[in-house]
Amino acid sequence: MKTSKVWHLGMGDMQILPVSRHRAPMKKLMWIIILVLFVFVFLMCAYIYPPQSGSACYVFSSRGCQVISEWLPPVPAREYTDAEIASQVVIKDILNAPFVLPKNPKVAFMFLTPGSLPFEKLWDKFFQVMISHLFGHEGKFSVYVHASKTKPVHVSRYFVNRDIRSEQVVWGKISMVDAERRILANALQDPDNQHFVLLSDSCVPLYSFDYIYNYLMYTNISFVDCFKDPGPHGNGRYSEHMLPEVEKKNFRKGAQWFSLKRQHAVIVMADGLYYSKFRDYCKPGLEGKNCIADEHYMPTFFNIVDPGGIANWSVTHVDWSERKWHPKSYRAHDVTYELLKNITSIDVSVHVTSDEKKEVQRWPCLWNGIQKPCYLFARKFTPETLDNLLLLFSNYSTP
Repeated sequence: MKTSKVWHLGMGDMQILPVSRHRAPMKKLMWIIILVLFVFVFLMCAYIYPPQSGSACYVFSSRGCQVISEWLPPVPAREYTDAEIASQVVIKDILNAPFVLPKNPKVAFMFLTPGSLPFEKLWDKFFQVMISHLFGHEGKFSVYVHASKTKPVHVSRYFVNRDIRSEQVVWGKISMVDAERRILANALQDPDNQHFVLLSDSCVPLYSFDYIYNYLMYTNISFVDCFKDPGPHGNGRYSEHMLPEVEKKNFRKGAQWFSLKRQHAVIVMADGLYYSKFRDYCKPGLEGKNCIADEHYMPTFFNIVDPGGIANWSVTHVDWSERKWHPKSYRAHDVTYELLKNITSIDVSVHVTSDEKKEVQRWPCLWNGIQKPCYLFARKFTPETLDNLLLLFSNYSTP
C-alpha cells in the first residue's frame, strides 16, 4: 500500500512537470512583449508630445534624447494656408527691411479715453521744459487722443487739436482692439514717430521725459505683455475655431498697454489674418467662455510672428493683488512718495496663472541685456489723486 501511494504521487508529479516547463517560457515571452510595448508607447508619446526643457528627458542623457529623435520619423509639417503664406511674407519683409532712424525721432503718446483726461495737467508738466529752457521736448514727442464717448475738453496746449476720429469702445469686445489699431494708424502717418505708447485716462508717468524717451527710443525690443496661462482666464478662453492659424500652444495673455517700435506697429496694421480670428472667435459669452480680445490678440500675434522681438512685460504697472476683473484703483490717501518709489524700484516681472496651481512666473526686466526698472508708467489712478501727484512728481520722477 505504501509503494502504491508513492507511485501514485510520482505519476502525478510526472503529469504536472511537463506542463510547467511549457508555461515558464510562455510567461517570460509575455512579459518581454509587454515591456517592448511599454517602451514603444513611451517613445511614441515622447515623439508626439515632445518634452519641454528640463522635463521628461531627465531619464536619458542629452545625447540619448538626441539619438532617439534622430531615428524616429520626422513630424509632418503642417501645410500653411494661402493667407498664412501671404501674411508671413509681408511680416518678414517689414521686419527685415533696412532701418534708418530719422533725424528727429519721436515717441508717440497715444491716449485711449472715454472723454476728457483727468491727468492732463500732470502730463503737461511731464512734457514741459526740464533740461533745455529754450526748446523743451516739442520735437521729441507727439500726442494722440482717442475719446470714445464725449469730446474732450483740453487744459494743456500739448493736447489741443490732437483728437482723432473715434468710435464707441466696449470693454471686453473687439472694438477695443479696433481703437488700438485706429490710433496706431493715425500715429504712423508721422514718419518721425518711432515708438508708440498706448496709455489710458488713468495712466501717469513715473519718470522724467528724458529718462522715458531714452528708455524707449534706444531699446531693441517692443514691450508687449505676454505669458502662457493654462488656467480658465488664459488658455481656457481659446477656441478651436481659430485653427489652423492660431494653435492653442501659441495662445497667450497679457495687458493691453503696449509700447511698440515702428516695425512692430506697422505689422500690426498689416495683419488681417490673425486679427480676423480674434474678431470672430474671441468675445465674451462665445462657447460659454469670456474671451477678452485686447488681452489676447497682440500677445498671441507677437508670440507667433516675432516672439524674440518683445519683452514679455508691459512698461505700465498695475496692481492685480485684489484678484478682481480690474486692477486696484489708487485713491488720494494711497498716493505717497513711498508708493511711487516702490513701483519704480520693481525690476522683476511677475505673472500668476489662473489655474488651481496659481503658478508664479518671474523673470528679470532686461533692457538691452541690462536689468533695469520694469515700469515707466502706472495705473489705475482716480482723478482725486491729481493734486498729490503734481506735488510729488518732481521728487519721484528723477531716476
